[in-house]
Amino acid sequence: MPEINQYNFTHKELLESLIKKAGVHEGKWQLIANFAFGAANVGPTPEQLIPGAFVGVTHLGIVKATPESPEALTLDAAVVNPASSSTSRRRPSGRSVAAEKA
Repeated sequence: MPEINQYNFTHKELLESLIKKAGVHEGKWQLIANFAFGAANVGPTPEQLIPGAFVGVTHLGIVKATPESPEALTLDAAVVNPASSSTSRRRPSGRSVAAEKA
């Protein structure tokens, strides 16, 4: 049997996992990504340098959807992570933006 060395996930699968990790049980949510951008002169030799750009993904997270958010990009936390009586009073386990700034 071949060794598995890669797993791929759709944006909705990632969103569902992050909703569960954050302990969110209500509201519609979307996946967000934070990017870092940079510029440099790039090329195979010094004579072939050209201006270039690069982008990196620094964070993935979730944000509460607005009424205008496309349904195809949102998940309802009450459906994918329903609250049980033992977890309904538990605080979310994920870090919030406010907690990171503190």
